[in-house]
Amino acid sequence: MQYPLIEKIGNPELLVGREKEFRIIDKWLSLIPNRMSKSKVIVARRKSGKTVFVQRIFNKLWSDPNLGVIPFYFDIAENQAWYPDFAIDYYCSFASQYIAFIQRDEQLVNKPLSLKKIREYGLANSNELLVDDVDLLLENQEMGLHDSMWKTACHAPHRFAAVLKTRFLVILDEFQNITQYIYRDEKCEGKPIESLAGSFHSLSESKIAPMLVTGSYVGWLLQVIAKYLEAGRLKHFYMSPYLTQDAGLQAVYKYAEFGQEAITNETALMINQLCMADPFFISCVIENQYEDKDLTTADGVINTVNYEISDRRSEMSETWNEYLQLTLDKVNEKYAKSMLLHLSKHADRYWTPKDLKEELGIDLSIDQIKKRLVQLSEGDLIDRGVSDIQFKGLSDGTLNLILRNRFEEEIDGFAPDLKDVFQKQIKTLTSENSKLRGLLYHQCERTGDYSA
Repeated sequence: MQYPLIEKIGNPELLVGREKEFRIIDKWLSLIPNRMSKSKVIVARRKSGKTVFVQRIFNKLWSDPNLGVIPFYFDIAENQAWYPDFAIDYYCSFASQYIAFIQRDEQLVNKPLSLKKIREYGLANSNELLVDDVDLLLENQEMGLHDSMWKTACHAPHRFAAVLKTRFLVILDEFQNITQYIYRDEKCEGKPIESLAGSFHSLSESKIAPMLVTGSYVGWLLQVIAKYLEAGRLKHFYMSPYLTQDAGLQAVYKYAEFGQEAITNETALMINQLCMADPFFISCVIENQYEDKDLTTADGVINTVNYEISDRRSEMSETWNEYLQLTLDKVNEKYAKSMLLHLSKHADRYWTPKDLKEELGIDLSIDQIKKRLVQLSEGDLIDRGVSDIQFKGLSDGTLNLILRNRFEEEIDGFAPDLKDVFQKQIKTLTSENSKLRGLLYHQCERTGDYSA
C-alpha cells in the first residue's frame, strides 16, 4: 500500500475500523471498469472521517493500477478564488494526478505541474489530449472566455476516460463550497457563482468517470445537489461518525501509542465508553492540552473528557461551536435553542410543531415554530421525518453533550453536571467488566483451561 496523497489523519495506522463502509465502497469501485457504478455522495456530519475515507480510497486505487481506475482528488477549499484561476487550478491538479498515476510518480500528487510543464510532458509523450487542452485553456484565457476554460477543466476526466478507453474516479471534497467561493470578478467582489455546481449536472451521470462527493454541511450539500444536479443523480452513502466498540478501542490504543500518552487497559475502555467510540472525540481527549491530564486513572479520564466537552478552548468545543454558530446566527433566540436541546434529549421519537408548542409552552404560532425547525434541520442539527411536520433530534451522543453544556443552564436554569454523568457510566462499565471476568473465571474452572 502506497500513500502518495498525504492523508489528513496523519499516520495511516490511525484509520481503524470502517470495514463495513470499505466493503460497500470496494464493491462499488470494482464495478467502475464495467460502467456499472453511479456517482455517490457521502452523507455524514462534520468530523465523521469523510475526508480521510475518500483520501484512503484514492491511495488504494493509486497503489493498484490493475484495478483499472485512475483516481482524481480535489478539495474545494473555503478560499475565495477568481474563476479562471480556479479552472486552471482544477485542471492542473487533474492532469498532474493523471501523469503521476501513469508515471508512478508520487511527488506529482502533492505538487501539481504548471500548464507549461503539462504541455511539455504532453509533447514529450505524444499525448495530444494534454497539449490540446493546455493550448485551449491559454487561448480562452487570453480571450477572456472563462466559461470555456472551466468547461475544458471540469469535463477533462470524462473526456480522457472516453478517448483513452480507461476509467477515472472524480473525488470532490467539500463540494458545497463551489457555490460560495468562486467569483467572476478578479478581486472576488460581488456575488460568487452559485450555479457553478450545475457544471457537473451531466458529468454526475458519467459511468466512465463517476463522482464521489463529500461535504461537511449535510443540509447545505444536499440542497446544492438537489438544485443543480437533480435528486437521484448521486446515490446517498450514509456514514456514521461512530466506530464499533472494538474499532473504537483500537483507535484509543493507536492514538495513545502515536501520541505517546500513557493509558491502562482499564482506562482505555473508559475513554472508549465516554467518547462513544467516536474517533474524533477520542483523538481530542488523548491529544488535548488539559494541564491536569492523567489518562491512567478513572478520575483523570473523567476530568479530561469533561474538559474537552466543557472548555470553550478545547478542540472539540471549538469545532462544534463553529458548526452550531452557522445555524444559530440565523435562529439565535431562546425558543430555537430550547427546541434543539429538547429534541436532542428525546431523540427516540418524532415531534411536530404542535407537540413542541404544548410540551415546551412556546409562545409562537405553529408556522413560526415550523420555520425555526426547518432552519435547524437545514443546519444539520435535527432530522426531518417522512411528513413535512415531523422533526427529530439527531441520535448523536457527542452533539447531545455539547448542547447540554452550552444551553442547559440558559434554558433550564442550572448547569449540567457532566462529571456525574461520566462517573455513572464508568461505574456501569466497571460493574459489567467485573461480571464478565467472573463468567470467564467460572468457565475456566469448568474446563480447566486458564490460558484466556
